[in-house]
Amino acid sequence: MYQKTILDNGLRILTSTMPHTQSVSIAFFIGTGSRYESDEQSGASHFIEHVLFKGTAKRPTAREIAIAIEQTGGIFNASTGQEESTYWARVTQPHLDVAIDVLADMLCHARFEPAEIDKERDVIAREINLTLDTPDDLVHLLNNQLVWPNHPLGRDVAGSKESIASLDRDKLLAYMKNHYLPNNTVVSVAGNVEHEAVVKQIATCLGDWARGEVASYQPAKDGQAEPRVRIHNKNTKQAYLCLSVPGLPRDHPDRLNLRLLNTVLGGGMSSRLFNGIREKRGYAYSVNSYICALYDTGVAGVYASVAPEHVEATIKTVLEELDNLRQEEILPEELARAKDFTKGQLLLFSEDSFRVALWFGSQEILFSEILTYGEAIEEIEAITTADIQRVAQTLFLKEKLNLAVVGPFKRDNGFRELLESWNYPSGKPMG
Repeated sequence: MYQKTILDNGLRILTSTMPHTQSVSIAFFIGTGSRYESDEQSGASHFIEHVLFKGTAKRPTAREIAIAIEQTGGIFNASTGQEESTYWARVTQPHLDVAIDVLADMLCHARFEPAEIDKERDVIAREINLTLDTPDDLVHLLNNQLVWPNHPLGRDVAGSKESIASLDRDKLLAYMKNHYLPNNTVVSVAGNVEHEAVVKQIATCLGDWARGEVASYQPAKDGQAEPRVRIHNKNTKQAYLCLSVPGLPRDHPDRLNLRLLNTVLGGGMSSRLFNGIREKRGYAYSVNSYICALYDTGVAGVYASVAPEHVEATIKTVLEELDNLRQEEILPEELARAKDFTKGQLLLFSEDSFRVALWFGSQEILFSEILTYGEAIEEIEAITTADIQRVAQTLFLKEKLNLAVVGPFKRDNGFRELLESWNYPSGKPMG
């Protein structure tokens, strides 16, 4: 399914050959994100992502960089997460050399002109304002603050307007020097390609990129001993809520068990939450569950947007479903549907060069090992209903509940008491 070569400078190159495709996707994964930043550096990873698009010595303006990709019919973009920064392009097969050259040029030869940095600082400030003005984004940010208080993982990836105001050219370049290193980078290519030819092209562009010592991140510690609640008063027609518990680290043996549990709980229109909250009661237009797995921590949560008068009933319904998953094993047919859904998603993704590049590259940069699609499906097939219940009993604990609500509420409205009154099922909680 893939081949791997490591250059002398530590740069890892993965390719997955897909002879039937006309597109080729390439993604550069840098092993840094917002959790690697100190309070003073908050937003640096995201800021750098923006600035790399603003011009290089070879292509001095953002427009010239864009034209280089878009004149081939290709698309490109980037994203910054909590633990990785990704730069990618998708082009037709004959133009892979252009995509490699443009992305490598951006990573190693960005100009970082002060005027462009100042301009982009204003753009990022508007992006931060957009998050604060968008309730469904804001409620997730507030929930992260509850799960990881006083920790980089609880901050907005973009930083704050105060922190980005202090980030100048020298500080950004200093941060980049400690993180943007070949031995902290993975290049993943998928499409109608030949491995050795790709390695040769990338080595020509990046073989002289000097390796260095990679800076580490701040570990996360779970000291939560009671439910946490955060209410943000906002004059909205809807109320937005996130109810979550700490999840599992990325390499945890139960990671795929949790993925199936998430599918059963709120992963689609046949899920328990969708049917219980939207179809049966009509409380919400949007409701789903989600998981986020990081190196040493994670979160498992539920999101819903409901009429303000239905918030309490919605929370009770979510707690009932969590309780049901703890108390009883799911039905065999429910597990079979979750497995088929998850396997189907993997197989559909395996036909898309961009998804394939992300699949292998993200595992290489973030996980201790790489699973092929076939290996992942084998592990999914082996999961039992007892595995799902065991994970639910481990994670769904009253003292670990976190609730964030954005809406027209000026006080707690009894939400904390609602969480604290949640009864465990019979028997002692596991975990």
